[in-house]
Amino acid sequence: DGESYDIVVRTPIDGRPTLEQLDQVRVPSLSGELLPAAQLAKLEFDRSPPQIQRYNRERTVIVSAYTQTGFNTGKVTQDVIARLEAMDWPRGYRYQAAGEVESRAESFDGLGAAALLAIFGILAVLVLEFGSFRSTLIVATVIPLGVLGGLVALFLSGYSLSFTAMIGFIALVGIEIKNSILLVDFTNQLRQEGLSIDEAVERAGEVRFLPILLTSATAIGGLLPLAVQQVGMYSPMAWVIIGGLISSTILARLVTPVMYKLLPPTLDDACECGPERVPAAVSA
Repeated sequence: DGESYDIVVRTPIDGRPTLEQLDQVRVPSLSGELLPAAQLAKLEFDRSPPQIQRYNRERTVIVSAYTQTGFNTGKVTQDVIARLEAMDWPRGYRYQAAGEVESRAESFDGLGAAALLAIFGILAVLVLEFGSFRSTLIVATVIPLGVLGGLVALFLSGYSLSFTAMIGFIALVGIEIKNSILLVDFTNQLRQEGLSIDEAVERAGEVRFLPILLTSATAIGGLLPLAVQQVGMYSPMAWVIIGGLISSTILARLVTPVMYKLLPPTLDDACECGPERVPAAVSA
């Protein structure tokens, strides 16, 4: 039907094969006569792979590459795949992206369940600590603030939402929750002492803002060396945490007091959070 196929012939292997052994090959013609292979084809040596690799019983050639410093691996991979899709592949040939693409897909499969488990675990601990869903909701309002800052930091630094970046988001949630607990718990303690909601919110914001700011600044200072190295293994995680801490520290100063004012826990719930205070005698 007009198509050509490669035909491979081989003589019995007896000792070291030589080119002259191909002269012994006879090919039957339509009339039944045996013709020497040299009359039908040009016989010569050619290069061949010393080893044939197989994957799932298919012949495979592995091509490895590494991105240069300063280039985003995800974007470079997308460009390479786009060019491969535009190629006119011969029949029987195909490609499959592996390496980091395959590892990322496998990692994200299990990361979603781990992230959900971590979030539900944190919320459960908050409910047990405060004994109030309102206080838990107030504390949890910092989570989207930090996620927003992490996404902005990834965009500005040129990184994609990779596996290490997702790990950074999970770690960021824990750090944000800790800072928010300090503020909400101290507000509840002030209300236990008899202050009104407005006075407690205002005083807690003034007293706890500096410790929260110093805690965030310390974490940011420790992560900056990892972020500025521009290494795809851990720099995205560092940028996510840095951006999330900056946004949550600044925005939570405004959002958390407002949420506490809109959804104030009842006085009984607020009293459960603070340490027990008993009268004490002080002698000089």
